[in-house]
Amino acid sequence: MLICCAKLGIDVAVCGPNTLLPNEDLIATCNEYAKVSGAKIEITDDIEVVRGADVLYTDVWTSMGEEEKAKERESILAPYQINQELMNRTGKDKTIFLHCLPAVKGKEVTEDIFEGEASLVFDEAENRLHTIKAVMVATLGE
Repeated sequence: MLICCAKLGIDVAVCGPNTLLPNEDLIATCNEYAKVSGAKIEITDDIEVVRGADVLYTDVWTSMGEEEKAKERESILAPYQINQELMNRTGKDKTIFLHCLPAVKGKEVTEDIFEGEASLVFDEAENRLHTIKAVMVATLGE
């Protein structure tokens, strides 16, 4: 997603604990794309980066196969949970929430945000479904 935004000229901020931020090689690659596209890329552990954001996006804190990291991830990621307080910090009434799903409500996002008016997670999932179908059709051959 970071590469895509950098190539398309979309400003993006990645925020999280320093131990989980993108590696330097990926950041350098994205900064090169951003020079061409005009995108602004910001990588930080400072939660205040959400000010002015149009979209807040998150993923699960612990991926499948990484269950042994769950407790550690929960403790270091708790300050980055997408909740009403964080949504309010954007300073915008129309900030939307996205998540690639499946979500663990109560961990990376509170239920009120996930189920609320700002959430477009199911529209996002539907769009992904059509994209996947198009890739399958394009690669099935004759």
